[in-house]
Amino acid sequence: MSETPFPGTGDAGQPDFDEMTRDIAEVPAVEVIVTVAVNLMSAAAVKLGLTEEGDKYKDLDEARKLVTALAGLLDASTTEISSFHAAPLRDGLKSLQLAFREASIVPDEPGQGPGEKYTGPVYG
Repeated sequence: MSETPFPGTGDAGQPDFDEMTRDIAEVPAVEVIVTVAVNLMSAAAVKLGLTEEGDKYKDLDEARKLVTALAGLLDASTTEISSFHAAPLRDGLKSLQLAFREASIVPDEPGQGPGEKYTGPVYG
């Protein structure tokens, strides 16, 4: 184990890439995919103004990008992760897509919203 102040850092606080590579090598792919999806969901929720801070960080252009990236990731990983993992992520994606539609002053046409090219039209 490293004797440095922070795990994954070498001398003078520089990243220890060998240790970081060993750490990530032990993580199953499905866990990496789910972690990235949850991070995208969290970031999208912030950009949609769904946090306690509300509109402080609201940015629908940024939210659109994050929701689309999440939809693409879930679409691409459908056969790679089990329905146990995929179902709640798809539910979360749909909730974000509906929140985006609700937050938009001029809602997108069905099928044109963020990520809908991967999921198909989303209705409330």
